[in-house]
Amino acid sequence: MRVLVTGGAGFIGSHVVEALTAHGHEPVVYDVRADPGADVRDPAAVARALAGVDAVCHQAAMVGLGNGVADAAEYVSHNDLGTAVLLAAMAEAGVRCLVLAGSMVVYGEGRYTCGRHGVVRPGPRAARDLEAGRFEPACPVCGQELSPGLVGEDAPADPRNVYATTKLAQEHLAAAWARSTGGSAVSLRYHNVYGPHMPRDTPYAGVASFFRSALARGEAPRVFEDGRQRRDFVHVRDVAAANVAALEAGTSDGVLTAYNTGSGEPHTVGEMARALAAACGGPEPVVTGEYRLGDVRHITADSARLRAEFGWRPQVGFEEGMREFAEE
Repeated sequence: MRVLVTGGAGFIGSHVVEALTAHGHEPVVYDVRADPGADVRDPAAVARALAGVDAVCHQAAMVGLGNGVADAAEYVSHNDLGTAVLLAAMAEAGVRCLVLAGSMVVYGEGRYTCGRHGVVRPGPRAARDLEAGRFEPACPVCGQELSPGLVGEDAPADPRNVYATTKLAQEHLAAAWARSTGGSAVSLRYHNVYGPHMPRDTPYAGVASFFRSALARGEAPRVFEDGRQRRDFVHVRDVAAANVAALEAGTSDGVLTAYNTGSGEPHTVGEMARALAAACGGPEPVVTGEYRLGDVRHITADSARLRAEFGWRPQVGFEEGMREFAEE
């Protein structure tokens, strides 16, 4: 299969390219880092890149929280306009298979259960609560403590920041493309991806990258809130394998299907910081109590659908992956 990989020179995209090659496919890298003319927002350039292509893995995107709303137009341009241009070109070229790099950020907060009111969805956390160190969301009905759990793909979308909003819009665009063309579309909703080639020291890098950079400077990782935020840290090679599995499995034509893509092993941000510090032989993390508006408290995945339908299983364990990441 000849597969166009947008963002194929980037963090996740480069691993997708390696995985496709290892499985006997022919990846075609489309990335401004490899070729300044390879802008996914350029209709003519995208049309040329799609010549002879059987499928697309769309990894190109601006990621991370960025700078609040100051760079909202740039996010929308890269993520949503770029996706719209790509999909229009695919429709024209007759390319009918898409795997989209989705994100767990479309959910907002994860799944919570109240002892009195069952499954509930807390709203955004108030700045006054965060300032006071009240980080856990409360039941929106009775105000009592909640128990976090795994979020499934059928959970309502509730994007809490600009990046999350653009990722949800990408899914809606891909769903419209699938309905219009009869194409096959999959959104792999990545959880917290980490591993080799992860970007360093930018507003768009992940928290694991910030911690590793601090340790490389001999500094303690600075952990926001109380460090007990739960995340699902999934290794980039496992994410790349999920892309290959989605391409090879094929899905129902005319619809977009979303799949959580996580390790299935929740860990706290504090645990991750400590694992990296231990692997680097660096100083213990410092819990600062700082916070960022737009961050969610707990978001962890139920990836059962991906496992059941594609036979995918994560292969890199948390401790092993963090050791490798620390030593890169």
